[in-house]
Amino acid sequence: MNLALHEYRVDISWTGNRGEGTSAYRSYGRDHVIRAAGLPDLPGTADPTFHGDKDRWNPEQLLLAALSQCHMLSYLHVAVQHGLVVTGYTDAASGVLRLNRDGSGEFLEANLAPRVALRDESQRALADSLHAAANAVCFIARSVNFPVHHAPVAPGA
Repeated sequence: MNLALHEYRVDISWTGNRGEGTSAYRSYGRDHVIRAAGLPDLPGTADPTFHGDKDRWNPEQLLLAALSQCHMLSYLHVAVQHGLVVTGYTDAASGVLRLNRDGSGEFLEANLAPRVALRDESQRALADSLHAAANAVCFIARSVNFPVHHAPVAPGA
């Protein structure tokens, strides 16, 4: 077993065939189910702008969630390495996607707004500075081709 390589698997099943398949752009649903062994199913769709269901997760939200989640886990790891005791963490992440004339699109940036609670508030400057270190080791942030910005928000602000 190679400890340096990790493989991940998911299964995607399209559930949006309304009886006509993809005979026309508006004739099919974008609904699908994302599955991974041992985990609950995740209902997926397209963004409502692209005829998706507002009650299901879309790929753009999932990408943003992966960035936010990875940053949090990386941040907690870096905090331990620096003796910083984090007692709470939330994030309000956002992203900007540009659509192109040819129908393609791409994320231009992601913006994370982590709110970190500390045992010792006198370490706030250290806490805020560690977001750069967390970004440097976050697997997902290192894998995307757009900037991931961090604007820490102090609790109570």
